[in-house]
Amino acid sequence: MASPVSAESGGAAFFTYLLSRIVMKLKKLTWLIALSMTAGLTTLPAAVHANQAVKPTTSKPEYFQHHRLQFHFSPQQGWMNDPNGMVYHNGEYHLFFQHYPDGTKWGPMHWGHAVSKDLVHWQELPIALFPDDKGWIFSGSAVVDKYNTSGLGTAENPPLVAIFTYHDKVAEAARAENVQTQALAYSLDNGRSWQKYAGNPVLEGGKIADFRDPKVFWHDESNQWVMALAVQNRIGFYASPNLKDWHHLSDFGAEYGAHGGYWECPDLIKMQVEGSSEEKYVLLVSLNPGGPNGGSGTQYFVGDFDGKTFKMDPQFKAEVTKIPAVFPQDYIFEDFEGSLAKWQKQGDSFKQSPIRARENEFIGRYGAQLANSFNTGDASRGKLISQQFSIEKAYINFVIAGGKYPKDAAMNLIVDDEIVASATGKNSGSMSIASWDVSKWQGKQAHLEIVDNAIGPWGHISVDQIAFADAPAKSAIEPAVWLDYGADNYAGVTWSGIEDGRHLFIGWMNNWAYANEVPTDQWRGAMTVPRELKLHKTAKGYRVASVPTAELDALQQNTSKGSNLAVKQTVSLDKKAKLTTELADISFEVDMQLASEFTIVLANNLNEQAVIRLNKETGLMSVDRTQAGQQRFDEDFPMVQTAPIETKQQYSVRIVQDVGSIEVFVDDGKATITSLVFPNKPFSQIQLQSDQGSLVTSWQISQLKSIW
Repeated sequence: MASPVSAESGGAAFFTYLLSRIVMKLKKLTWLIALSMTAGLTTLPAAVHANQAVKPTTSKPEYFQHHRLQFHFSPQQGWMNDPNGMVYHNGEYHLFFQHYPDGTKWGPMHWGHAVSKDLVHWQELPIALFPDDKGWIFSGSAVVDKYNTSGLGTAENPPLVAIFTYHDKVAEAARAENVQTQALAYSLDNGRSWQKYAGNPVLEGGKIADFRDPKVFWHDESNQWVMALAVQNRIGFYASPNLKDWHHLSDFGAEYGAHGGYWECPDLIKMQVEGSSEEKYVLLVSLNPGGPNGGSGTQYFVGDFDGKTFKMDPQFKAEVTKIPAVFPQDYIFEDFEGSLAKWQKQGDSFKQSPIRARENEFIGRYGAQLANSFNTGDASRGKLISQQFSIEKAYINFVIAGGKYPKDAAMNLIVDDEIVASATGKNSGSMSIASWDVSKWQGKQAHLEIVDNAIGPWGHISVDQIAFADAPAKSAIEPAVWLDYGADNYAGVTWSGIEDGRHLFIGWMNNWAYANEVPTDQWRGAMTVPRELKLHKTAKGYRVASVPTAELDALQQNTSKGSNLAVKQTVSLDKKAKLTTELADISFEVDMQLASEFTIVLANNLNEQAVIRLNKETGLMSVDRTQAGQQRFDEDFPMVQTAPIETKQQYSVRIVQDVGSIEVFVDDGKATITSLVFPNKPFSQIQLQSDQGSLVTSWQISQLKSIW
């Protein structure tokens, strides 16, 4: 996200930012004093004097509000998004996370912190990293520097080192360089307190505005630390002998996979192919928007890494190579490369337009300049109004980016004083192709209005290359392979330091399309259940499967099971099991027999339901949440999510159900859908249906205990 400001407005922005820093420090001090009083301390904790964390309170937080998930981690209060800094050390799984403790919408980012000894029960600790004068604390990773290559610890007490992104709001407002830089913090007491490295930043982005989310690991073969870094539309690889001094190795991905939004949160993982001694590298890449069912998503690539370059497997490469976009432009109405003589400006949003884009900024733009309403920030408002023109061509083609505010941040076509066509952004700075069929208004007079009345997150709009043509523009076809086809598994990465050879993963169970609006109260955001990733070689090529970790089984209680259950019409499985299933781990094997579709309905007595379907004819699994409870908070939330499955007779299905989430794993996690739901009363019924008759050869339902 970038923000054009003038020299005059830059001073005001800096003053505003300094005030926010002072307020933040006062809030931090107040929070620490309150925490010390709650814990019964008679003197101020060391954190007040030394910027270190304090011990958590011993009182149990209240975790039983409406929609509060009961066996997924969520913060006691405030906003949470990406998992960060995941590392296993001295018998503890550390989970850091993007956190805004003072509100339930995205705001100044901190690193929240929780630990677990079993991946199931979590203890939330005080905030690990606070924003400072270098910026907000964006995503990153953590490692055990066991040989003390950084010199930040000792051989006897090697440090935990966090590598994170600073996001400098002052530089962003001034459109200066180094908006995002990489930095270090370290701990010598099992992550209970953190000291920021005095030499920060350790890697600068220069003119690249989106330069973030470092995932670092030790590469034995080349005897160096390797960093995978999200660099707008690609992943950059960097190397260091000591975590402090970094140099560029290579880039990957600009021409492969999905690019509906900027790439984020990479993770490069060396994995052994199941059932063989073969090893491959798997590169996870999240992006927003552009996910398989709208909004956020996480794709992956499989190949080899030699310590410098990631090279895709040839079969996998063929699957994810994109087909270029088509953009007819018979007559260019506006390319924003000169003045805005054809436009009238209102308000202050477009005060600096057209802006000159920086290197790799506004991916998908045409030329060097574009219209952009960010100005001094998302709070600015205004409008651009074009001159009148006659609609002579059948299509108006253009590219657009910014916030998803259909009424408040949009480009509108006005004919006879009415809005006849409109387009908005996708909560992304990456430009998307848009096209309007205007054939029915040919010969009429019209004008365009680019409007910004939005003041929330992503409350701005960018537009470029408005062209009139006889044919519509078409976006590039960007095939991708997804880790999870559901709408609500984003920015997930794996733990470092795992000693048993497993690849353990957790993701943020939400979607940027509606994350700021989901109907929760004192908190907003939760994690998926921890999962184990496994690499398989299939007829289609290499595929990553994900299943809940074995540790989840510890929550099972009151198990019921059966076999050879014929399903012709509707069978109430909860009644057969004699169990309520508000918190449940449900699994079964189904033989489709004559049926083409098998259906699982999770419901309550308010006629709310989520419907899971397996269709062997289409080769699709779907989760339908259009009748699953609250959904008015966002028009895109009620949806049917789909994932590809094999076309065959027999399937294994596992469903992990919490009061506000459904995680579905088909065929040992080879197909996965993760979905939030907000029923007004938890689902407690399970109905099985089949269109022509199927046989459930075995089934098991286990109630799950709350972790709180």
